[in-house]
Amino acid sequence: MSRPDLRPGQLPLWWLLKGISLLPFPVLYAFSTFLYVVLYHLIGYRKKVVRQNLEKSFPQKSVAELRKIEKQFFLNLTDIMVETLKLVSLSPQDLAKRVYLHRSEKIENYLNQGVPVMIMGAHLGNWEFMSSAGNRHFPFPVDGVYKPLASSFFESFLWFLRSRFGITLVKMKDTLRHLLRHRGQPRILSLLSDQVPPYGEIQYWTNFLHQDTAFYVGADKLRTSFNYPTFFVGMRHVKRGYYEVVFQELLPLPQAGVKEEGHPLTEVFARKLEAWVNQYPAEYLWSHKRWKHQRPATSVQGT
Repeated sequence: MSRPDLRPGQLPLWWLLKGISLLPFPVLYAFSTFLYVVLYHLIGYRKKVVRQNLEKSFPQKSVAELRKIEKQFFLNLTDIMVETLKLVSLSPQDLAKRVYLHRSEKIENYLNQGVPVMIMGAHLGNWEFMSSAGNRHFPFPVDGVYKPLASSFFESFLWFLRSRFGITLVKMKDTLRHLLRHRGQPRILSLLSDQVPPYGEIQYWTNFLHQDTAFYVGADKLRTSFNYPTFFVGMRHVKRGYYEVVFQELLPLPQAGVKEEGHPLTEVFARKLEAWVNQYPAEYLWSHKRWKHQRPATSVQGT
């Protein structure tokens, strides 16, 4: 693919971003450091949101500890920006050197037996690097579910970035139709499962990082409908520009004839993600307004 499908008026921005992506990593990281100073120290981009999220998520930490996490998060955020641009021109070989995936043997065993697998991820590390590297790692098709963006330019731009490494992109509204079409095939279904559901669609609340938190429950329904063994994927920095990705099984294949109550997969995912964030706090997307909805007073725990 030479470039995304763009309107003529969008081409100058595309060529600008393409040119930036051709810069070597040391230059890009110098630019990232400059962006960090601008966003954090001069503009204060979403600093209030980040600070509030951190204070509520880690009430046991001191102000000094929270400020250290805050600063590292903002530097990670600007690194993600330039690294994502680099995906325009980055080769699969260079990406593989920067993202180390391990503990994937169980996933490969299921796939080799003809069993499709579902992977539940979150906004950890550089999730764009993670999905691209994962697709190159597994010799099986990978389907990535995503929400289209309002901007036609960035929708086309990110579609180009995400698909150039071979991943099949599936709009959220088309997920069921796509899965039925490929039912029974050894494939990987990849979900970013920490996104905020619209208030009117919330079906599950749980305590996550000391706060009432709403989660999508679609993964529970897909697991039981399509008999998916399901894995959590975590990502963290090893050093600047280099990442480690770890897979951990959440729940095995559903037991035939056994009806599961509630949303056990969503709950175990929330606990696994919480543990990962507690261990690597600067890796999470703290600028996201994750807790913008309030739990209704009539709602009970786990519903």
